[in-house]
Amino acid sequence: MSIKKQFIKSKPVCKVTFSIEAKEATNASVVGDFNNWNPEEGALSKLKNGTFKGAFDLDKDAAYEFKYLVDGEYINETEADSYKWNEFAGTENSVLEV
Repeated sequence: MSIKKQFIKSKPVCKVTFSIEAKEATNASVVGDFNNWNPEEGALSKLKNGTFKGAFDLDKDAAYEFKYLVDGEYINETEADSYKWNEFAGTENSVLEV
């Protein structure tokens, strides 16, 4: 798993690339505050090496709770900036700060 942040000087956004290795998986998405937890909006593409990857433009100067959704299972990012307890889900979410 990894997160790559690329700040764009000409726009108030950060291009964030999410990737997760899931060779046996059929589907993977990143879901969070930035896409209303919608798996379709956060769909990741599967590469030949079994890694799912996708890039999204997120507003800067913000923090977002998120998780990966791999074949119906929610997974936290091991390289998240922090983690935050979510009462609704009854678990911790990954936090991304841009």
